[in-house]
Amino acid sequence: MLSEEHEALRASVRDFAREVVAPVIGEFYEKHAFPYEIVRRMGAMGLFGLPFPEEAGGMGGDYLALCLTLEELARVDSSVAITLEAAISLGAMPIHRFGTDEQRARWLPDLVSGERLAAFGLTEPGAGSDAGGTVTRAVLDGDEWVINGAKCFITNSGTDITSLVTVTAVTGTNPDGSKEISTIIVPSGTPGFTVLPGYSKVGWCASDTHELIFEDVRVPAGNLLGPRGRGFAQFLRILDEGRIAIAALATGLSQGCVDESLAYARARHAFGHAIGDFQAIKFKISDMEVRAHTSRLAYHDAAVRLGSGADFKRAAAIAKLHASECAVTNAREATQIHGGYGFINETPVARFWRDAKILEIGEGTSEIQRMIIARDLAI
Repeated sequence: MLSEEHEALRASVRDFAREVVAPVIGEFYEKHAFPYEIVRRMGAMGLFGLPFPEEAGGMGGDYLALCLTLEELARVDSSVAITLEAAISLGAMPIHRFGTDEQRARWLPDLVSGERLAAFGLTEPGAGSDAGGTVTRAVLDGDEWVINGAKCFITNSGTDITSLVTVTAVTGTNPDGSKEISTIIVPSGTPGFTVLPGYSKVGWCASDTHELIFEDVRVPAGNLLGPRGRGFAQFLRILDEGRIAIAALATGLSQGCVDESLAYARARHAFGHAIGDFQAIKFKISDMEVRAHTSRLAYHDAAVRLGSGADFKRAAAIAKLHASECAVTNAREATQIHGGYGFINETPVARFWRDAKILEIGEGTSEIQRMIIARDLAI
């Protein structure tokens, strides 16, 4: 059972998603346009500060509160949900978790208010699941880091309100010969830091995603985030947390598919009956509800474990794996129920279908989640 506070938050975000996001997001989606006004209103609601303490300017909530919010947003649209998820778990959270007092004081207030966004530069053209294959390099030259390399598929990296990108880079060699990877804050607009035009994507079309180029980018040595050489451990922690959030987003998409399919099954008639009268449709929607329900249980479990300080790595991988694969299946089934209308981009289920597949890829592929689970089981 959720607390009264959690239920109130869920209801508030559900109303916002239905009344503010749903009527306009289709137009943003088809134009591949970033919904600045929606983001501004989410900031005014305090959503960007949900899991951060009040002394940092946040709302003093927990990770479950963030996940409930993401589920309700994704129930209507995933582009808006991933904008919030990436801004918090990938953008602001590394600075909150690993930053110095000075770094937190400089960057967090604008990030937790939603006035500015931050991005996390991990993936490279030749290093995705194998993040240890990072080739972007940073060399310490006096009191400055000089960064050269490229990052790809980086969310929230090129908006008008993006303030920084946290970048992983090779900064040396460890005693065992492996790469020393560190994390460095690169403010937007730094000379040599180029944001390439946005991708033409299959889904998440109203979210912001770019390739980034770093050519002799110089930032102060004080922009190192956390201890030198701890970048690999840092992003593993950030990704573990983010997988719970992605599971919540996937659950929202799955539930949105149920919502839309129920409404269509009641309204659409064939052979003299509402199609929802036919057992084939009843069973499809029942199975879709089972997937959404079990996905919700999985991410709730992982979020509670995280909040209690318990080990949550396996639970996060299970939640992300199960919820993302359920989302893909539900999107396919919702499209089938809608028939030809499900193949028309203006319909919500068409957006769900286009948005679902990336959930099995981003923040750790399904194959990576299975590796994590197997490793934790000592197989």
